[in-house]
Amino acid sequence: MDKKHIYLASPTMNGREMKFIEEAFASNWIAPLGPNVNEFERELAAYVGTSHAAALSSGTAAIHLALKAAGINQGDIVFCSSLTFSATCNPILYQGAIPVFIDSERDTWNMDPNALSKAFAKYPNAKAVVIVNLYGTPAKLDEILSICNEYNVPLIEDAAESLGATYRGKQTGTFGRFGIYSFNGNKIITTSGGGMLVSEDGEDIEKARFWSTQSREKERHYEHKEIGYNYRMSNIIAGIGRGQLLSLDKHIELKKKIYETYKKSLEDICDITLNPIPENCEPNYWLTCITINRDSKIKHLDIMLALENECIESRPIWKPMHLQPIFHDCGFVKADDTIKGVSEDIFNQGVCLPSDIKNTDEDMNRIVGIIRKLFER
Repeated sequence: MDKKHIYLASPTMNGREMKFIEEAFASNWIAPLGPNVNEFERELAAYVGTSHAAALSSGTAAIHLALKAAGINQGDIVFCSSLTFSATCNPILYQGAIPVFIDSERDTWNMDPNALSKAFAKYPNAKAVVIVNLYGTPAKLDEILSICNEYNVPLIEDAAESLGATYRGKQTGTFGRFGIYSFNGNKIITTSGGGMLVSEDGEDIEKARFWSTQSREKERHYEHKEIGYNYRMSNIIAGIGRGQLLSLDKHIELKKKIYETYKKSLEDICDITLNPIPENCEPNYWLTCITINRDSKIKHLDIMLALENECIESRPIWKPMHLQPIFHDCGFVKADDTIKGVSEDIFNQGVCLPSDIKNTDEDMNRIVGIIRKLFER
């Protein structure tokens, strides 16, 4: 009971959020929409370098509206990263479409371009690709985009975990037809909940805004010609986002320091490998993760339990979607059929380490000390 609880990644408020929240209260803009929503859209779009943005209730809602705007309908096949959280692929089912999961490659842990090419050969009528930048590290976006362009299908970039990360100098979330961000409580900036859909196509974003406000037509009375959703972000939440956005670069700097601390402190333990960072990108280092060698006497669960016993939160790597019971009938494509899936291998050996930017040097020493002690037995 006396031990300090160390979290995986908890919200970090900077105090500047209150200015925008107080303005909303003072002007009575409490309900959805208002000046903070408009400005948060404008400011985030300017930060990532895209033309248009729609502030929504969640990243999941953003993916859903991206799929809808891309014309995904009943029975359509959509390729999706397997190594991700279910929020990435659930919206495919919302549209009545069929997900086919694509394996990872080891350089980034993200969608394998070779597996994607193989998937198009098997499913030439696929209608879209949803790719994830896992744990804040960009995928091989130029290769993926080139394949999508070859088959003339839209790329939807799930950058929920990678806001602020860049690939070849360009912000993640801006490579495909649509990009999505999440502001969930554990993300690099948070609004407690919420998301953003971005695109260079203003008509697509305007349509997404329309759908997200119950598809209400511009009539004096309530007129509806299409199915709509209650997906718009509130003015209060958008105010939190505006304040958080001011600290995004600082948060990335602190996340990087955490990654580098783990790297330096654990590099002599040959059984441990940190999540890879390719040379052609700058991640946002959202979560630092490790994998344990398959033949190590210490297993990934040993690390999680040892930390848990000391009131320190960690987490398994995402369980791949193709292994989830709900998706057991869906297709799964690997680059090499002679080996087990790379995503499954990462899951079976992986741990997400505490990556809270409020961690002190003492906290980091405590975490590292527990891990090192396991390997010194």
